[in-house]
Amino acid sequence: MSDKKIIFTDKAPAPIGPYSQAILIGNTLYTSGQVALDPTTMELVIEDIETETKQVMENMKAVLDAAGMTFDNVVKTTIFIMDMGDFTRINSVYSTYFDEATAPARETVQVAGLPKGVNIEISMIAVKS
Repeated sequence: MSDKKIIFTDKAPAPIGPYSQAILIGNTLYTSGQVALDPTTMELVIEDIETETKQVMENMKAVLDAAGMTFDNVVKTTIFIMDMGDFTRINSVYSTYFDEATAPARETVQVAGLPKGVNIEISMIAVKS
């Protein structure tokens, strides 16, 4: 694929396995899931679900920025959570990053486990017009 571009920024956690932070193909960005790792220390930020969600979204913001995009470019998100009971608290933080009128499509899935024992992981697809 000649138009496949690897996106990397040190403002988001470095990959901890054989994957990229994001792949840009043409005008479409496919991000890997982000968890609440502080990119400078690679330590988890998981005091509470709101703080954890904010760190995930800030990590995602850094990846989008590295690709020359913002949350306005996001067309689809997938949220994986350990406890659906946290949904309202997660949504209260997540919603501050999007304009409700133009928010992306989304699914939220409760899972049996996530990397490093975190409570939330988010991935996104973004398109640059």
